[in-house]
Amino acid sequence: MNLIARKPQGKIWVRLVLVSGCVIFADQFTKYIIRLTLSLHDSIIVIERFFNITHILNPGGAFGFLATQSPEVRKFIFMFLSSIVALFVLWWYKKSAKGFVFLSYGLALIFGGALGNLIDRFRYGKVVDFLDFYMGSAHWPAFNVADSAITIGMGILIYHILFNKLPDF
Repeated sequence: MNLIARKPQGKIWVRLVLVSGCVIFADQFTKYIIRLTLSLHDSIIVIERFFNITHILNPGGAFGFLATQSPEVRKFIFMFLSSIVALFVLWWYKKSAKGFVFLSYGLALIFGGALGNLIDRFRYGKVVDFLDFYMGSAHWPAFNVADSAITIGMGILIYHILFNKLPDF
């Protein structure tokens, strides 16, 4: 009887592992291919005057946040914040995964993306970015698969917040 009660709970963790694991794998694999095939700052034009694949190392956070701080300060802040955010996402995931499946996918995307970028910070001290969009002189900061997963996950989270589709805490 106890095994039956635990089965649905285990299923929610399988969802987290599968979604986050796929994000981490895709993120690390694409970054590996970029590091293997492109020298730093080299580009491949994919769509003329709109999209390049460019090998960039981002020492900061989103949009270069804290990029000018010392490596020690950046490492401490990003490791500390990433750990706090990861624990918070896991807590929220546990509270919402059973009754709010769509939200749980969003949280799993955020978790996987955060871990993908955290792996880079441990390995290189910087994050490998390579998706480079621009129009004329308007240039979007380069990003990667992990950033994309975080953005999609945040979109799902914002949807749930705006339409008040959140678990009771």
